[in-house]
Amino acid sequence: MAKAAARKTAPAASPSVERRPALAGRSTTAAAVKVEVLPSAERVSLRAPEASAAALSKALGVTLPNKPKTSAAKGGRNVLWLGPDEWLVIDEAGNDPLADCAKVSALHSAVGVSHRNIAISVTGTGAAATINAGCPQDLSLDAFPVGAASRTILGKTEIVLLRTAADAFRVECWRSFSDYVFTFLSEGSRDAAV
Repeated sequence: MAKAAARKTAPAASPSVERRPALAGRSTTAAAVKVEVLPSAERVSLRAPEASAAALSKALGVTLPNKPKTSAAKGGRNVLWLGPDEWLVIDEAGNDPLADCAKVSALHSAVGVSHRNIAISVTGTGAAATINAGCPQDLSLDAFPVGAASRTILGKTEIVLLRTAADAFRVECWRSFSDYVFTFLSEGSRDAAV
């Protein structure tokens, strides 16, 4: 009986759990473009009226853009304009934009979406052609300059697109669509190389 009681009170071995990011380590290189998964980042979906923009800008350390297809960046933090009262905040510097927003008493809604999204980098002279394989948006430098951002589509999936350099883009997509988006971009990169 004593042995049975001892078995019941002994702590159970804790299971080993390892969280692996979607698409971990995947990349594709073609003649004119490289497609690779970017490291994880902190992300916040931010909604706020115009009257709250100044307080949120101060808390985030970067001025919220207020025009279509624009973004603002400072210290590893990007804020992308998605609509008249909507932004996507991306922090690659290891800071917590959700905590920064929590300090603001002005009316707003901030939701952490870090684990929902995956970021894919598309770089090289064929980057725009790669994305245009499934995105109808004009990605010429005149129409979509460095710093331009928009919510658009790639094939059958919604993405958020940011031009980070003349020949470089950041593609944000939902984790559940990441394999589709990565595969689509990989195929597009091969076509862009032709």
